[in-house]
Amino acid sequence: MADRAEYQDFVVSRADRLLRTAYLLTRDWGTAEDLLQESLTKAWFAWPGIEEPEAYMRRVLVTTYTSWWRRRWRRELPSDTLPEQIAHDASGAGREELWQAVGRLPAKQRAVIVLRFYEDLPVAEVARILDCHEGTVKSQTAKALAKLRVDESIVKELYR
Repeated sequence: MADRAEYQDFVVSRADRLLRTAYLLTRDWGTAEDLLQESLTKAWFAWPGIEEPEAYMRRVLVTTYTSWWRRRWRRELPSDTLPEQIAHDASGAGREELWQAVGRLPAKQRAVIVLRFYEDLPVAEVARILDCHEGTVKSQTAKALAKLRVDESIVKELYR
């Protein structure tokens, strides 16, 4: 019972931040909720043996997202009509442009950018979460930023 209470406390305290991370990976709120739900389910079954729940959940989010991304089918259905465009205020326009550019990055590069810059994690922590070498994190970050440098204003927004 103590494990269940600890798990519930963790979910209640971290769900919003984990959902935002899932959104930044998927770029869709509905898919982000599904990703978070599946990740939390995986964590529930492993909970008694988890030493660092925060890092474990980030890793589960990224690996689950990556496995979904590899499936290629993203539950998108073709449509004859385009959705209405949402008007953005001037202050949010650059931010939306930034996340559109990040959304075009390959899955691993996007995961590195989200964990390094949005979650503000050090290289070593990102490497541990992604189960790779620190050099891989650095090279993936460099490659992602090189792609984002096409528009320098995007990079400037990222470093704010």
